[in-house]
Amino acid sequence: MNKGKRYLSLKSQIDNTKLYDVEEGLNILTNGAKAKFDETVELHIRLGVDGRNANQQVRGVVVLPNGTGKKVRVLVIAKGDKAKEAEEAGADTVGAEDIVAKIASENWLDFDVCITTPDMMGVVGRIARVLGPKGLMPNPKSGTVTMDIKKAINDVKAGKVEYRLDKSNNVHVVIGKVSFGTEKLVENYNALMSAIIKAKPAAAKGQYIKNVVVATSMGPGIKLNTRI
Repeated sequence: MNKGKRYLSLKSQIDNTKLYDVEEGLNILTNGAKAKFDETVELHIRLGVDGRNANQQVRGVVVLPNGTGKKVRVLVIAKGDKAKEAEEAGADTVGAEDIVAKIASENWLDFDVCITTPDMMGVVGRIARVLGPKGLMPNPKSGTVTMDIKKAINDVKAGKVEYRLDKSNNVHVVIGKVSFGTEKLVENYNALMSAIIKAKPAAAKGQYIKNVVVATSMGPGIKLNTRI
C-alpha cells in the first residue's frame, strides 16, 4: 500500500538504526503528526516471555495519569442498589437480563467496557461467546467484576487501560492523543511501563523488555530506548 506524503515526510526524519530516548521519540511523533484529526498514540512492547506457559502470562490494568483522550462508553450489568449506583456514577447503559438478551439476539455492542457484579456473572456467562472475542468480557483481573461499581466506572472514565500479551508475546496499548503533547504522553508512558515491569512473571528469564515502539495511528513507528 502506498504511503502518503505526510507519512513519508515523518519517516524520513526517523533513523531506524537508532533507539530514541522516550521524550525525543514522542516529541518527533507529536510534532510530525499532520493528519486532519487528533491521532491516537500507541505503544507496542515486545516481551521476553513465553505466553504459552501459564506462569509467564502478563496481564493487568493501570490508570493513565492523563487518560487516553477517548470517551469510553460503559455498560454495567447489575441489579437493585448496584444498578442505581451505576447510574449515579455515570454509566452510559445499565441493565440486567434485558441487556444480556439484547446482546445475544441483536449482537448489540455499543459500549467499550462492560462492568458487572460477581452475582451477575452467571447471567453474563450466557454471552461470553459474543463478548470474549471482542475483548469485552468482564474479568476480576481487570477490575470489571466487582462490587465497587462506582470505583470501577470512575477508573475507566479516568483512563484505565488493560494490557495483556497477544499470541506473539507483544503488548499493544493506547497511551493518549497527539494533542496531549510530549510531557503528558511521557507521564502516561512511564505509568504504563512501570506497571508492566512490576507485572514481570517470576518464571521469566533473560531480557524482559525486548523492544518498545511508539507510533501514531497514521504514522511510522519509532524505536525507544527503555534502558531496562
